[in-house]
Amino acid sequence: MRISKPTLVAAAASVALTMGLTAPAAATECGTDDEITIAEMTWLSASTLAHVAQKILADGYGCNAKVVPGDTVPTATSMLTKGQPDIAPELWVSTAQSIWDQMIEKGNVYKAGDIFANGGEEGWWIPDYVAEENPEIKSITDLKDNAKVFADISNPDMGRLYGCPPGWGCEIITNNLFEALGLGETFELFSPGSGENLKASFARQVTRKKPIVGYYWGPTAVIGKYNLVRLDMPEYDAAKFKCLTDKNCEDPQVTGWAVGEVAVAATTDLKDKAPNVADFLSKMQVPNDKISAVLAWGDDNSASPDEVAEYFLKNDEDVWTAWVPDDVAEKVKASL
Repeated sequence: MRISKPTLVAAAASVALTMGLTAPAAATECGTDDEITIAEMTWLSASTLAHVAQKILADGYGCNAKVVPGDTVPTATSMLTKGQPDIAPELWVSTAQSIWDQMIEKGNVYKAGDIFANGGEEGWWIPDYVAEENPEIKSITDLKDNAKVFADISNPDMGRLYGCPPGWGCEIITNNLFEALGLGETFELFSPGSGENLKASFARQVTRKKPIVGYYWGPTAVIGKYNLVRLDMPEYDAAKFKCLTDKNCEDPQVTGWAVGEVAVAATTDLKDKAPNVADFLSKMQVPNDKISAVLAWGDDNSASPDEVAEYFLKNDEDVWTAWVPDDVAEKVKASL
C-alpha cells in the first residue's frame, strides 16, 4: 500500500508530540557550583536540622553543601560581616535581635521562613499524666490553689516550681512571673542550678510517675521524651512582658510568654544565585511535636546529629517531601 507524504508527516508529528508529552521533566538542579555552608549549632535540634538541610541539598539538588560549626551569636555576626555561612536553619532571632536587625537593614541576609510551625515555645510544663489526673490545672493561673499537687517531701506544705537555670534570660522572666502570680504564698521557687540538672529533675520525676511543674522550652528532646504539656498562659502583652525581662521590674504583671522567633536565615547572595535552593528553604518547616519526638529518639539512642537527621528523613517523609519537588525527594530517598 502506498502512503502519501502528508500522511507520513502527520504521523511523525503525532509521534513527536506523544514523545514530548511523556518525556521526563528536566531535573531540579542546585543552580550553583559554589560551596554552600550550613551552620551547625551546638544543640541537638539545630545540629539535626543542619544535617537535614545538607543531605537534601547534596543528595537531592546535587549541591556542594557542607556543614560548618556555629552558634547563635557568632553565626549571626559572621553572616552580617562576612556573608558566611550561607544558611542557618535554626537561628533564634530574639537571642541575637540587635545583630538580626543590622542584617535586615544591611540586606545581606534574609528570613527564608520560620523553622518551627509554632515558633520557639517557652513556659511552664507538666507531664501528661499530671494533666490527666488534675484536669483543674490547665493554666499557670491555676497553680496557686493547687500547690499541694506539686509538694516536695522536703517541704510538704508548699508546692515546688522548678525555675529557669541561673544566668539564663528566662530566669529573670520566671522570677518576675512567680511574683506576679503571687505564688510565693503556696510555692517555693526552686533553682535547678543548671540546664542538665533541670533535665535530670524532669527525668527523675517522670520515671517515678511523680508530679512536677517547671520551666522548659521547646522543641526539645525532653518535651517529646517525657510527654510534657505546656500550661496555658494569658494573651501576650508586649509592655508587660518587657517588664518581666527586667530584673528591676517594679510591678510585674501576668502575661503570656512571647513566642520565640526562630528563623531559617540565609544570605541574599545564595537566594540570587540558587533560586531552587531558596524555594526549598522557604518551605523548610517542622511541626514542634514532630521534631520533639525525633529529638527524643536521638536522646534515647545517644545518636549523633547526622544519625538523627537520617532517622527524620526515613520516618517523617510526610513532612520533608513537602519542601521539595518530587524528583529531589526521590533522589534523597534513594541516598538513604
